[in-house]
Amino acid sequence: MTMTPEFVKDNGVYAALSGGEPFASYALTGSGDVLELEHLCVLPGWIGSGVGCWLFEHAMREAALRGARAVGIEADPNAEGFYLRMGARRVGENVYEIEGQKRTLPLLSVELSRPAEGDS
Repeated sequence: MTMTPEFVKDNGVYAALSGGEPFASYALTGSGDVLELEHLCVLPGWIGSGVGCWLFEHAMREAALRGARAVGIEADPNAEGFYLRMGARRVGENVYEIEGQKRTLPLLSVELSRPAEGDS
């Protein structure tokens, strides 16, 4: 998955850096009550370090700050377990045909809690 400069310019993209180099990133797209989490990616050497959890939690806080009530995720099948452990629930699937092969991607949703009135 490659993020184009236009995608980065037009969307909220966040990255974790080490030595000035990105090793993990995600994007929040859309507006309104439901945002989409896209491109949550961690380089292989960093998997298991906790940065994926940290980025996911950051994304959920950012979405709540933007006023979203939920975040949708079209996940890679290999990442579905991670998202389920992080509190997402499966709500469906998208099926694509790529080069004559069927590819099924799980659709997940995370319901966001709203701060109580008077909380900041």
